[in-house]
Amino acid sequence: MNTASKTPARNTKVMNRFDLTSRLVAKLKNEEAVVGGIGNTNFDLWAAGHRPQNFYMLGSMGLAFPIALGVALAQPKRRVFALEGDGSLLMQLGSLSTIATLAPKNLTMVVMDNGIYQITGAQPTPAAAVSDLVAVAVASGLPNSSWAADEDDFERLIDQSLVSDGPTLIGVRIDDKPGTGTTRRDPVQIRERFMLGLGVRQPL
Repeated sequence: MNTASKTPARNTKVMNRFDLTSRLVAKLKNEEAVVGGIGNTNFDLWAAGHRPQNFYMLGSMGLAFPIALGVALAQPKRRVFALEGDGSLLMQLGSLSTIATLAPKNLTMVVMDNGIYQITGAQPTPAAAVSDLVAVAVASGLPNSSWAADEDDFERLIDQSLVSDGPTLIGVRIDDKPGTGTTRRDPVQIRERFMLGLGVRQPL
């Protein structure tokens, strides 16, 4: 017998990744860490306002959430955000169960869902037409997961996550516009800036 799902329905408002990223960055006042996934996600994060607490993932799909999990566990007093594309999340769906099991109180995950692998030629993702990534997160043990209905709702969910006592996942539907600008592609410098920004390494 079918029962009604308790998962909020996927929203129909299609938003813009750079606009949402800018709204998030504008709310960061306490040296919160932000991990941006590969490609357009970190291009927009860089363009929204470079911060030493930003980490720009280069070259490996699906590692924004696992890296952010490590930071959240290592620095439990620091709020940590992870920005990931839907295609990249599909590469590491198991990370959702791991995060649910470890349950860091200071981690917020944002899934930017446009239904395509945008950087490689806009091929549809396998989940584009049939899967609900927020429902997958809930089923993985992350009950504090929901779709943002629009920009105001996104900001409300971000504010809520800043005082939440457990991991939060926010799904947003985005358009297929390319990222704004380009991240400076120097992995060593990115790592060193981030380590300095987190206070775990001192300047020479």
